Amino acid sequence: MWWNGRARAQPRTPTKGFAPGRLRDVLQAAIAPWRIQASTFAVHMLVLFLACYLFEVAGGAHLQAPSATPIVYDRNGTWLTQVGHESLGPDGARRIEFGYWTTEPPARVVQATLALEDRRFWSHPGVDPLAVLRAVGQHLSGAHGSGASTIAMQVARMQHPRPRTPWAKAVEAGTALVLVARYGHGAVLAQYLRLAPYGQSSHGIGHAARWYFDRPAGDLTWAQAALLAAVPQAPAVLALRRPAGEARAASRAAGALAVLARQGVLSADELDRARAELTRPALVATPHRPAALQVVLRLADIVRAAGAPADPADPRLRATLDLTLQTALTRLASAHLAGWRHAGAQQVAVMVVRRGSIEVLADIASAGFDSRPGGAIDFSAAQRSPGSTLKPFLYARALDRGLIQPDDVLADLPEGAPGINNADNAFLGPLLPRQALANSRNVPAANLLRRLGLQEGFGFLRDLGLHRLDGPADQFGLAMAIGALPTSLDRLVAAYSTLADDGMAADLVWLEGQRRAEPRRLISADAARLVTRFLSDPMARLPSFPRYGASEFPFAVALKTGTSQGYRDAWTVAWSQQYMVGVWVGRADAGPMTQLSGARAAGRLAQAVLLHLHGANRSDLLAGDFAAPPGREPAELCTSTGTRAAKDCAGRLTEWVKPGEAGTAAPAQPVVPRLTIVTPEPDSHLWRNPEAPPALNRLVLRATAEPKVAQIVWLVDGRPVAVAAPDEPVYWILTPGRHRFQIRLPLQADVSRAVSVVVE
Repeated sequence: MWWNGRARAQPRTPTKGFAPGRLRDVLQAAIAPWRIQASTFAVHMLVLFLACYLFEVAGGAHLQAPSATPIVYDRNGTWLTQVGHESLGPDGARRIEFGYWTTEPPARVVQATLALEDRRFWSHPGVDPLAVLRAVGQHLSGAHGSGASTIAMQVARMQHPRPRTPWAKAVEAGTALVLVARYGHGAVLAQYLRLAPYGQSSHGIGHAARWYFDRPAGDLTWAQAALLAAVPQAPAVLALRRPAGEARAASRAAGALAVLARQGVLSADELDRARAELTRPALVATPHRPAALQVVLRLADIVRAAGAPADPADPRLRATLDLTLQTALTRLASAHLAGWRHAGAQQVAVMVVRRGSIEVLADIASAGFDSRPGGAIDFSAAQRSPGSTLKPFLYARALDRGLIQPDDVLADLPEGAPGINNADNAFLGPLLPRQALANSRNVPAANLLRRLGLQEGFGFLRDLGLHRLDGPADQFGLAMAIGALPTSLDRLVAAYSTLADDGMAADLVWLEGQRRAEPRRLISADAARLVTRFLSDPMARLPSFPRYGASEFPFAVALKTGTSQGYRDAWTVAWSQQYMVGVWVGRADAGPMTQLSGARAAGRLAQAVLLHLHGANRSDLLAGDFAAPPGREPAELCTSTGTRAAKDCAGRLTEWVKPGEAGTAAPAQPVVPRLTIVTPEPDSHLWRNPEAPPALNRLVLRATAEPKVAQIVWLVDGRPVAVAAPDEPVYWILTPGRHRFQIRLPLQADVSRAVSVVVE
């Protein structure tokens, strides 16, 4: 109830009969409390209205500097992209805007803008009373020829877009008054020129001058300044790149020039030249994104991550990318891919990096954004199985840890690494590290990882940037050495750049002046150069990779191929003295291809790319070589023993060894242990249980070794079936027939006495 207690407590005097005066007194007494309460309510509502108004005004009465739009060009000045910022329109819809401003608003732009938008700008406090009265009069008379928005009011609206309502107009007016009082006329005008829309999502006079005329705003002619000043009134209607819009904008710009002439700003000659130029404004063509859309999107992400450009008045950025090279290599890659489609290949990716500076010169992410299937996927960043391409890093780590030396002998034998086999299902026996890596043998690589330790190998590959996983290394096991650990082409190229740059790791460079971490040493120069020379020796690749194929060049090139299980991915990373090239070939669905290996597919394309980069027709290219490891000397070694080659040595390779170390010590005579099979007993006769599952019909194998050894190899009918400790039980599934059991030491030829059994 709105009346108060005093009003309720007033006594009522009884009356007799009807008395108009008395009735009036009664009514007045009854409504008096309501009148008092209504007045109080009105005051409260007015105060609330003013509070809301002032709150709205205070919230928008700050000049908020917009983010500048970086414009990215390739290394030769070809336009690539611009990185806009997202904003909300008055209707709440999200939109992308582009813009940047000039340090000082150019005088011509200022005068042309004020001539069209706010001629009394310098004399009013942010709201022009004369313009308001004129607009009200036109509205009452039914004419709508002009509005009353000043430069300051437009700044308020552009900073906080609202639907066009009387309330919004009132808030804009109040905000304009506060902005001018707080910051001054000059700052408000500069803010307008930062925010004003010029069509095609272009905001700010700096961006518009570059977008339409490809010049700084300070270099605009009078005609160009007036033409741009005409657009913000209605950017969609005055669109400069549409004939009708350009004509309307030119007409409005001519009006601005006439005003400036009357004000004495323009001479008669300047006015005539400006009017003549308006008939042919010579706008530059709208830049278009190149076909390499994935790399453009990658550059945009890199720019966003790096923050705004250093100079907001000229935020042009130059990428290291060479668009001409990118286009040529895209055609080259597509042509090679066409020849592999019959074998199931669907997509291709190529990266080219300049050695030394580690600048990315080309990044072909697919056969084309519109190619099918999967052309829109960035395959240079996609995580795939790398096959054998991680092996060189394990060799480098083992060299640094002293686990191997260049003259050591590694074994490529069936029992070397249980569960690991070579791609060709063959074994080459004893090999020098140079041969084992150049031939890409799986067993020696898995053994190196075992000696390093799974966790150390896993962590080292993470330090190289090949993955970002934190889980246990056991989930990948020894298969991590042959492709179980996924990575991407860009990560692989960056890691190989570490190997090629004497072991110094650094980030790939995508933009000139890009901020990046200081280079850090992950591999010694000695190990990096040794591995590089392992991978650049065509003789060391024999017999797995024949001479004069995709792996040889008329100049020094180190390379490593990789093929994932089932021929799902084919890789090659190759580098010369000047360039690093990475190639991937595969399918968008990660399905298998038909016999397309790293050497057959990716290696051919990598060779073509490097020849293109160096100039295949040049005659002055010499084979050359990579830098020798510091403090080492060449020595001809026997490949089967690692000692200096004697006359009777069948296989020879030149290796870099430390002075006086190779082949100087006589090999120690090994102690031959005595191996004995405990079970099965000789001439046993065994029967399978037909009611039991086949897996339960098994025989336990046990053995002893004196003196004790770490491992023995079990052979059944002359074939190795298991590697285990001598006292470790081994289970063999019973197979009908007569069988012969033997054991021997790993990598040794001598076997134990045979034990024969018969299984029924």
